[in-house]
Amino acid sequence: MPELVPPNTYASGGLDRQAHRRADAGWIAERLSDPDSLLVPVWRSLSLLGPGPEVGAALLPARAELVAAATTVAFLGLGQGRAHFALDLSAREEPGALIGADHSFVDLRSVGAVLAHGEGALLAYARGLMHWHARHGFCAVCGQPAVSEAAGHARRCLGPACGAQHFPRTDPAVIMLVTDGARVVLGRQKNWPAGLHSVLAGFVEPGESLEDTVRREVMEEIGVPVGDVRYRSSQPWPFPASLMVAFTARAEARELRLDTDELEAARWYDRDALRRSPEDEHFRLPRRDSISRRLIEDWLAGD
Repeated sequence: MPELVPPNTYASGGLDRQAHRRADAGWIAERLSDPDSLLVPVWRSLSLLGPGPEVGAALLPARAELVAAATTVAFLGLGQGRAHFALDLSAREEPGALIGADHSFVDLRSVGAVLAHGEGALLAYARGLMHWHARHGFCAVCGQPAVSEAAGHARRCLGPACGAQHFPRTDPAVIMLVTDGARVVLGRQKNWPAGLHSVLAGFVEPGESLEDTVRREVMEEIGVPVGDVRYRSSQPWPFPASLMVAFTARAEARELRLDTDELEAARWYDRDALRRSPEDEHFRLPRRDSISRRLIEDWLAGD
């Protein structure tokens, strides 16, 4: 399959992750004390933006007081020869005193669509890793405290009889555009913002392939069997910890039988109807940083 151009938002940020460096504690310490290195702060799952009228990520020069204030620090990789580190400042009630009042912490989803692509991917990477650390302070095997290691890419249980290693969790989910060729199915859940309609999605269960998940979720949600299932692209979605894997699925029936516990409404839409979409409280497509929007727009651009 040809390379996706442009890449999905939050994906393919361009950092060289340098995984082989994570076990080199001396090299990591040198980079962390190097003022040429860059810090990517996260505070209570919010990402840091810089001052000024242009929306942009704030990457801060490495400073000892910022590193000391962090509950967790993780090496992200090298970009243009400079080491990048995520750090969690969530324990601070007011991190502005350390960073500067002209900076602001925001929900990444509120700005992701307008950030430079590499910045969005970097902030998503840092947010996802810090979220995992914040929720895995104790061993899932024995309940003893677990500490960060491998430069923030693992945690190890301190229990003397355990010592289990844990790695960052990503939950795979499929997201699929169900089509009969001329039309697609869009639905909405009752707890979504007013007017929002999207393609179908669901989490992968144990012992299930991605393609099997697509077929199961479509049948469960709208009662339609699908035949041909084709991979399109994927997107990290660290809100909090998912990987969205996108497909198109060819419907083998037209009648929709909704699971009303899952969906409030769903129906078929043709291209003309979607191109005339008003994007208001009565009908709107998914947010522009989402792979669901990408699936719909790629289909609209087809014949």
